[in-house]
Amino acid sequence: MVLKMPSRFGSLVKEACALLDKFTSDSRDVDVFLEEASTDLQSIGPTERKFILEVVSGCVEYKKLLNVVISAFYGQHRKWLCRGDRSQFIVICYLAIFSLDDLGLGHFSGIVKSLAPLKMHLFLDFFFSNLTSWIQDEWNSIYEAEFVEKNWIRPLLRWRPEINLLMDQLAVPKESDVRRAPVKTTQCQEFNLNKPKPRSLPMPELIPLQEKTKPVPNTTYTTPREIQIIEEIKEKNQQKAQELLFEANMTQFRCGNPEKSEHTKAVISQIKTDLDSKLKFDSFHSSGIPPSIKAKSCSVKLNNAAIRRREALHDRQVKEELQRIERLVQGARDPSPFLQRQKEVLERDLQEKLQTAERKRLETQISEQEAALARNRVAERNQKTAQLKKEETAQLMQRYAEKRLQEEKQLRDLMQQVTDSHYNSKAAKEKIKQLKQRIVKEVSEQSQELLRQALEEQQEELCRKFKIIQEIHAIESLPRIRPNSFDDTETAGHELLNEMSLAELKERLALLRQQQEKEQEERRRNILEEKQKKKQEILEALENIELHERVLAKEAAERNEKKKANQELVQQVVAQDETIVALKKKLEEKKQASQRVKQAEKSKIIPCKKTPTGTNIQRDLKEKTWEELERSLACYIQDTP
Repeated sequence: MVLKMPSRFGSLVKEACALLDKFTSDSRDVDVFLEEASTDLQSIGPTERKFILEVVSGCVEYKKLLNVVISAFYGQHRKWLCRGDRSQFIVICYLAIFSLDDLGLGHFSGIVKSLAPLKMHLFLDFFFSNLTSWIQDEWNSIYEAEFVEKNWIRPLLRWRPEINLLMDQLAVPKESDVRRAPVKTTQCQEFNLNKPKPRSLPMPELIPLQEKTKPVPNTTYTTPREIQIIEEIKEKNQQKAQELLFEANMTQFRCGNPEKSEHTKAVISQIKTDLDSKLKFDSFHSSGIPPSIKAKSCSVKLNNAAIRRREALHDRQVKEELQRIERLVQGARDPSPFLQRQKEVLERDLQEKLQTAERKRLETQISEQEAALARNRVAERNQKTAQLKKEETAQLMQRYAEKRLQEEKQLRDLMQQVTDSHYNSKAAKEKIKQLKQRIVKEVSEQSQELLRQALEEQQEELCRKFKIIQEIHAIESLPRIRPNSFDDTETAGHELLNEMSLAELKERLALLRQQQEKEQEERRRNILEEKQKKKQEILEALENIELHERVLAKEAAERNEKKKANQELVQQVVAQDETIVALKKKLEEKKQASQRVKQAEKSKIIPCKKTPTGTNIQRDLKEKTWEELERSLACYIQDTP
């Protein structure tokens, strides 16, 4: 494709770029677009029109191939390029790859120089420098490698020297491009020495007028009646507190009395006796021997696997017993003398362990009795300290009351100042409130009118829909006539070899179902017979195992009786030990001493006790309230700084 008018190549390429931009924005069919473009280009010659249409169709056909180069070029030089020049680079890339041999270097250089020279130089340098590297790899992923190498890479490399000369020409700027703009000279301007306008004085703020304050009422300077009533109640409470304090000094306080009540002591002694009875130092085992007679235990239904395991265990035990008898017959040594000696050594060790355990138990009981006597002494000392603490709390309460009176006086003064300052703002707040109420009233009236109109429209719409639904229901309620002319004894008439009617099909299916039921019944009968045989075999094995277990249980019962006799003998020997007897005597002495201390305390408390009357109950309630009052006041004094 060689044209006779080289001077017009630049304008033709620009026309092709404009058509390409229009096609990408419209995104229509290519053939339709080219037909419309050919009708629009009737003003130019046929050769020029053919050149433009071929360039546009080629760019659209090889869009994926060209986008590999153009997208990478824009990604690397996005700061220096404009998106509107993308179609120019696409056309130049297409002409360099597919039409460079047809155009020749002269026409191609004319086209490049008619566009922006610096941008074209940048693009050609980027294209030819990366042609044999990643551009070829990307093209190979789209087309075959041999086709790319033969038709595109080799021709472009053959034109590489001429393209380098063209890039050198593009790199040298023209004199018209290098021409500088004329330098602007500075022009002097006169100073603006006008006098500034005088500032206007601000309007004075209005001073709000304060209403006259009400005079202070006379009740402010007189003590109220409630304070006198409170003082009288305080005096009565003080007298009651002194009476209760006197009674508490005569009798012990419940909160400071470390002595436990009779019911508590009885419960503690009962718990100790239960724990001592559970220890069972005189027996060899901590719990009873499990029952050896298996007949008394509840029956357990075993499955086949459990029965087989028991049978295997029984067979193994019988085999071991036969092997032991054979070894004895062949002259093996009997281990009974060694076992007897070992049994004696174990009995002697057991006797020593029981003696040490009994000794430790008695020593712990003695230490507990000594600790109880020490706790009584500590309780007496705590009562004295509690009395001193009460006196200190009374002093702290008096100081705290004085401090509270001063703080209340300061708060009253502060409240009077705040009320004086806030009184003037009440009138303004009342006006704002009335204005807001009037606005809210108007808005509510408008909203009610709009709601009423919306409800009327909704009601009309619902009536219209209800009428339509009634018409639909009336149409659906009409009966439908459905003729039924099906005969199950006739065939479908498709003229097939195995064609049959529905009635014949049902009969054949019934015969097949009867045959399957017979086969299933026969298989079930065979399975039941096999199960019965296996069950009989398992029952015979269980009878043999139970017979063997009864024999073993009888032997175990005889061994247990012998063991019990030996244990009773060991317990008698432990009870006759001298150290244990001495510790028991010491424990009895400690218990008697603690009993004497308890009786002495009871003798102190008994004269103070009275018969339970109504006054006694009231006194108990007063004691509880007084204790709670003291506790709360002490916590509050500690929290205050």
